[in-house]
Amino acid sequence: MDRLQNIETFVCVARTENFTEAARQLRVARSVITARIKQLEEYVGAPLFHRSTRVVRLTEIGQAFQRDCAELVGRANELVDQMRDVRDTPAGVLSVHALTGLVLGHFASLLREFQEQYPEIRLDLNVSDAVVDPLKAGVDCALQIFPPASTELISKPLFPVRRVFCATPQYLGRHGVPRDPRDLHRHSLGLYSRYPSRDRWTFHHGGRDVTVYLNAKLRSNSVHLLREYALEHAGIVCVPTLVAADSILRGDLQVVLAEHLLSSFWLSAVYPETSRNAFKLRLFIEHISGRFKRMPPWDADLIARGLIPEGLIAG
Repeated sequence: MDRLQNIETFVCVARTENFTEAARQLRVARSVITARIKQLEEYVGAPLFHRSTRVVRLTEIGQAFQRDCAELVGRANELVDQMRDVRDTPAGVLSVHALTGLVLGHFASLLREFQEQYPEIRLDLNVSDAVVDPLKAGVDCALQIFPPASTELISKPLFPVRRVFCATPQYLGRHGVPRDPRDLHRHSLGLYSRYPSRDRWTFHHGGRDVTVYLNAKLRSNSVHLLREYALEHAGIVCVPTLVAADSILRGDLQVVLAEHLLSSFWLSAVYPETSRNAFKLRLFIEHISGRFKRMPPWDADLIARGLIPEGLIAG
């Protein structure tokens, strides 16, 4: 019996609460997962899971050992990674989940540079607008703007994600430029549908806050679609600067209400406290942090041109 391998399997089943999902994440047949758990239960002399056709739950014995086993697996993988680094270079698969709007257009060059520096690390990058729990999804980390789903997760801020309202000069020429947040009620709006504040928008200006409730003509979970909607002269949209900066710098889009600041979110790397790929993950996070240095280049360009203020309101 490979005791450590069986413990790793136990940790994965406990995390996913599903034998089939654990098999997918560990890239083995479901029967292999079943056999490993059976061997481990025979070794400890007690059942580790309550099983039914729908639910897999830890027994009292399983609960008692789950956290220590997770730390053991994480530490073992970290030691192996460090040994590889001493012998040669870090190697293996690093699994990352990222929100679509936060990686398209800016992350490909970052990934290329990372792989040039660490050629033996293979990246498995899942891109979607779903908010995932890295523990249950079986990924090493999630790049997201939302707070961690549980206290078992660590969140490391990487850089701020600013939001701006913008439209084409043609649209603004026909419909007028809003001077106050309340003026937005007279315009066709395109808004992102996943912000936790929903229809409630708070603007900060001159030490005062103005809160308005906005009804969107178009609501979407794709900030890239919202940018394209604005470029069709269809209305005013609110999108992150990392999506709109190139269009704003070219003059295709114009920022409105620039001095009325919205709160900014932080793109964070969210990962389990006992990550099974802690060493590779640390290298990846350090690479992103070093590249952006908490002031992403698209914001620096907009600030240098006087198109957005330097001030930042924390979300």
